[in-house]
Amino acid sequence: MSEAVQTLEGWYALHDFRLIDWNAWHAATPQERKHAMDELNTFLSQWQQFENDKLGSTAVYSIVGQKADFVFMQMRETLEELNELENTFNKSSFAAFTIPVYSYVSIVELSSYLAKPGVDPSEDPEIQARLKPILPKSKHICFYPMNKRRDGNDNWYMLPAEDRKTMMRSHGMIGRTYAGKVKQIITGSVGLDDWEWGVTLFSDDPLHFKKLVYEMRFDEVSARFGEFGDFYVGNLLTPDKFVKLIQI
Repeated sequence: MSEAVQTLEGWYALHDFRLIDWNAWHAATPQERKHAMDELNTFLSQWQQFENDKLGSTAVYSIVGQKADFVFMQMRETLEELNELENTFNKSSFAAFTIPVYSYVSIVELSSYLAKPGVDPSEDPEIQARLKPILPKSKHICFYPMNKRRDGNDNWYMLPAEDRKTMMRSHGMIGRTYAGKVKQIITGSVGLDDWEWGVTLFSDDPLHFKKLVYEMRFDEVSARFGEFGDFYVGNLLTPDKFVKLIQI
């Protein structure tokens, strides 16, 4: 049996993708729409306070294309907190005007492939900040799930640990060339959702998403072992922009 890599875990994450039911929104009275918008603003304010108190973090983005209209990316300390947050929102009048189209449950993960030797993770502020990140408010977001292939000779999980470590270090070097341009948050989802990892990228220039993912495709880790799900790309939704989005 190949040696399993050790991981560090942080906050749980929920990507909640929704469409707006425009027919129902148009059919609602101005009073009903105002009540729903007020509720939405209350949620956004509450989530911001959680972030200010460093009890979690929230990112809100519109989604370009027909897969969804917007996404709430939520991070909390426990799975119970995420579930409560989700259920509370679902009971709101604003949620009644939305259609859930996709969700992803995972947890922030750092693997020991890139670990610093001799460093106690619990005492390292940089590691703790990566395990419990305040989500960037960059102009754009890109999310996609992925697996490591398990197919014949291209079975990631049958490789010796040292080979996997070497390849992941090479893979990580590509990401480092985009430092300051792209913020990447890796969340593990083995046993939590249909894929093994979720990758969330933040940048002020969406072209960096294309260039980074394309360049990584030539690295052996992706070329031989990467399998990817749907990509979701969007633009930052501040509270004011969200109001503008749903105004009719």
